[in-house]
Amino acid sequence: MKQLKSLLPAALLTLFAGLPSLSSAANLTISCGAVGAELQLCKEAVDAWSKQTGNHVEVVSTPNSATERLSFYQQILSAQSSDIDIIQIDMVWPGMLAKHLMDLREVLATNATQGYFQAQVDNATVNGRLVTMPWFTDSGLLYYRKDLLEKYNQQVPQTWEEMTATARNIQQAERTAGNPNAWGYIFQGRAYEGLTCNALEWISSQPEGGLVNSRGDIVVNSQASRTALTLAKSWVGDISPRGVLNYTEEEGRGVFQSGNALFMRNWPYVWALVQSQDSAVKDKVGVAPLPRGGETGSHASTLGGWGLAVSRYSAHPKLAAELVSYLTSAQEQKRRALIGAYNPVIESLYQDPELLAAMPYYAQLHSILNDGVMRPAAITADRYPRVSNAFFDRVHGVLAGELPVDQALADLESELTRIKRRNW
Repeated sequence: MKQLKSLLPAALLTLFAGLPSLSSAANLTISCGAVGAELQLCKEAVDAWSKQTGNHVEVVSTPNSATERLSFYQQILSAQSSDIDIIQIDMVWPGMLAKHLMDLREVLATNATQGYFQAQVDNATVNGRLVTMPWFTDSGLLYYRKDLLEKYNQQVPQTWEEMTATARNIQQAERTAGNPNAWGYIFQGRAYEGLTCNALEWISSQPEGGLVNSRGDIVVNSQASRTALTLAKSWVGDISPRGVLNYTEEEGRGVFQSGNALFMRNWPYVWALVQSQDSAVKDKVGVAPLPRGGETGSHASTLGGWGLAVSRYSAHPKLAAELVSYLTSAQEQKRRALIGAYNPVIESLYQDPELLAAMPYYAQLHSILNDGVMRPAAITADRYPRVSNAFFDRVHGVLAGELPVDQALADLESELTRIKRRNW
């Protein structure tokens, strides 16, 4: 017994030698989701990392509304609170929050963003500082009814003009055939950020079109904008219902998924829903790049997505950055894509056979993301919300028939000039 007692401490030391020391383990807090699959996927990954490292991580749920989430973050960061180490931020927030976020290049490997879509990395970089690590991305897509195009011997439209003509013809034919609720084109027309995304696509698809360029110049009062908005205004009440002026993503999806629309602009998350068992259009839907503006325009999809950032006020910034690196790794991005349809920001994953089998549209999505259009959030920084509000308010006025196109663009240029002052 005496000999056993003498051996016991040594045995225990050997047993625990490979495990993290409880005294060196740290506590981290992360905000990486609001509800549902988004929150669950994050919790699973955080738990896996915790088991590997021996650190404890608390996952904090945040409001589902992006606006409320931003307000919550601003309060926490402005108070220089260390309560949350890692936050999940929308890709239009880096410029607004940059001064409160650490430069991840100081702690991550030099090749941490190698293989990422360059536009995502550029957007995450403010004044040369990588303030957020891109995590997953989105882009506007054109959803279409394969069966209806085949029925009427039509091709997927390549220009907005072709889309308008095809939508008008098939809408009329379907109504004549007995569906009075048939519409040609559904989009997000409510006066909110979603309309900024749609309208930026219309304008940017035209030759030399844009809102605010990469140098910070206000370029929206142009022939490209006049052409795009004049055409978009013609859709309302013709190939799009008047109610589209109050549609967000989900109202539009409801119309399309019930079988009452030929074309729809929406985000990639819709694919899994229109292919679900209870969808009226299951196996009848195709996905394509959004049309270009005329023969000399380009396919332009507004990019969305989220990244992970480390607060400058974190008590464990290096460890927090290590967790960010784990969560944004290729393996984790693939898992999130397969389970939750969160689109990776690492280009090579769009050639992954397993992902292509699960989501065939990935073959097209890669090129769409490469040609994506960024909202001018990085260049306009904390003034971006005012820029976007001014833009979607004027566009909504045009669509509703309340503002002539020329007046709307002149007013918008004046307002953006006031917001900018000398510099953004």
